[in-house]
Amino acid sequence: MSLQNQPLVIAGRTFQSRLILGTGKFSAPEAMRDALAASGTEIVTVALRRADLSGGKDPFANILEFIDPAKYLLLPNTSGAMNAAEAVRLAKLAAAAGLPKWVKLEIHPDPRYLLPDPMETFAAAEILVQEGFTVLPYINADPVLAKRLQEIGCATVMPLGAPIGSNRGLQTRDQIRIIIEQATVPVVVDAGLGAPSHAAAAMEMGAAAVLVNTAIAVASDPNRMAAAFKSAVVAGRAAYEVELAPPSEQARPTSPLMAFLDCARS
Repeated sequence: MSLQNQPLVIAGRTFQSRLILGTGKFSAPEAMRDALAASGTEIVTVALRRADLSGGKDPFANILEFIDPAKYLLLPNTSGAMNAAEAVRLAKLAAAAGLPKWVKLEIHPDPRYLLPDPMETFAAAEILVQEGFTVLPYINADPVLAKRLQEIGCATVMPLGAPIGSNRGLQTRDQIRIIIEQATVPVVVDAGLGAPSHAAAAMEMGAAAVLVNTAIAVASDPNRMAAAFKSAVVAGRAAYEVELAPPSEQARPTSPLMAFLDCARS
């Protein structure tokens, strides 16, 4: 079957956009709302610690009021959880509050580098999968861990390109390539993508999608940056589907120059 124009499918649900957006760091909820629209995204991650799940209309945690659930899949994010128990509790809280039973599983107890804890992530993933959650775990670019998470039923794996918010691009390119090669579920490159070119490169490698937040949220014009990432993801995916021309150690003429001269002499 041709790869051309194939949609993204996660846990049986189909999405036309392969760009997932985070909702942190925007200057205002209205700016976030407009950037979501400009990006064309269909999946939006929401850190549960920033969402008002009480129904009390907390003015400092009203982010959900600016995300239309008819347009976007709300993906609760356990960012801030220090261990598996906290992550599971946050996921259950979100489900009890009526959010989708999908979860971006994120556990990073290290406050400086925000690197995900592999052992706690695996432990939480096992519990949440067993309890019927669609689990999308954020992980280091560890091919062994990615394979184990697939085996226990995670809907995707989400290896980091670089540390969260660093905008340093695909520093884990070689490991991500192995993860994609071994993948039985969609691979979403998450964290560290600071430029549209980074997103395009991830898609050219065969990533199923990318997740971007900081690079769009802190841009001087988030809407234009969101549109730029949208175009980059489309371009990168098209290049992957068509297949890039292989690199060559030697120069190769693009025009048959010698044949042209031979004809001119005759």
